Amino acid sequence: MTERYNRQIMIPEIGEEGQQKIRKAKVLLIGAGGLGSPIATYLTGAGIGRIGIIDDDVVDITNLHRQVLYSEEQTGQKKAECARQRLRQLNSEVEIEAYPYRLTAGNAEELIRDYDIVVDGMDNFATRYIVSDVCQRLHKPFVYGAIRAMEGQVAVLCKGERNYRSLFPDEQEMLRMPHPGKAVLPTTPAVVGSVEACQVLLLAAGFGSPLIDKLWTIDLATMESMVIDL
Repeated sequence: MTERYNRQIMIPEIGEEGQQKIRKAKVLLIGAGGLGSPIATYLTGAGIGRIGIIDDDVVDITNLHRQVLYSEEQTGQKKAECARQRLRQLNSEVEIEAYPYRLTAGNAEELIRDYDIVVDGMDNFATRYIVSDVCQRLHKPFVYGAIRAMEGQVAVLCKGERNYRSLFPDEQEMLRMPHPGKAVLPTTPAVVGSVEACQVLLLAAGFGSPLIDKLWTIDLATMESMVIDL
């Protein structure tokens, strides 16, 4: 194990002890699209012990400019299953579980209960409210991330005092809002998803200063970035 992960073990804050913590961590990724692709790739590469992937969607040709887990030949196939296949090729030491169906209020607690950390690859408000509520109840940290066009944001919720409802208190108003649209530069989810993966590793290995009760934002058109206390 040391040779495979030696570049990150060299980081003093990680070392052998931190890598063992990463190896023991169980992470549930909800959504295997634009954000989920870099999140899953880097967590698998880093050696997270078990990764669950929930997504009921299939690969579409319009996904491929940003969802780098997939290939043209996989168009029409279930994303969760395609992701599992690719990630096992990347790192056979990591246990990959595929859940090729939608997370709902009815199954969320059962799915989340078995994992240590939940990470956001979602693209809708309703599911985020469900996930945040369950994470709060089960005391599971929820690494939130969202993107639009060339903008993105990340926070660690349900670990301190804040949750998704702290960001967006009025659920009904949020659900009435029109969809923000599908326009996105392919590098936006790459950047934001990588930051989410980094937050997961900080939490798993127990070092650094994760964005607990803080919101990081980035505008890639101007490279303006800030961290806001929630």
